[in-house]
Amino acid sequence: MLVSTACSGTKKNEASVNEPASEETQTETVKKDGKTLIVFFSHAGDNYSVGNIKVGNTKIVADYISEIIGADQFEIVTHKYDGMAYAPLTELAKEEQKNGELPPFEGTVENIGQYDTIFIGGPVWWGTYPQVMFTFFSKYDLNGKTIIPFTTHEGSGLGSCVKDVKKAYPNANVTGEFSMYGHDVRNGKERVEKWLKKIGF
Repeated sequence: MLVSTACSGTKKNEASVNEPASEETQTETVKKDGKTLIVFFSHAGDNYSVGNIKVGNTKIVADYISEIIGADQFEIVTHKYDGMAYAPLTELAKEEQKNGELPPFEGTVENIGQYDTIFIGGPVWWGTYPQVMFTFFSKYDLNGKTIIPFTTHEGSGLGSCVKDVKKAYPNANVTGEFSMYGHDVRNGKERVEKWLKKIGF
């Protein structure tokens, strides 16, 4: 099996990457003072398990969060992967990670300092977030903020996403992480709402 992309990320036998392939994870209650932002990357098109989709799995989860708690959104948009079939996209994602590439993305976050809590979401590609999300990490300093990672996947769970966010932002409060199978997200609003309530939203 090739690496699952927009809603997963690794081969089944590589899925754990030091994390169990759990459906979701909750930690301590998250303090929610101040404004909240959702930063996410989501891949539409050819996806493992769900086929060719018009709206990426992670975007659906991000939209649920916005609807439930009223958070702002910033979508990390790159056209590098547009129109790519599943198999070549997996190979490209693998090469990007191997080479430490930082693909460019469009737009900027206006006044990121106004946000105290930031959700960071994406698919799991080869055990962690897609490389374009690391481009975002390199451009924005989120130390001192509360960061809540979430993922969509088809067996990878959270992969090493939490560890990698902590590495990028060692002085942030990284907590409240959550993962959901990509094939479940279209019927998963109640599960997202349950998670948000458990972490204090």
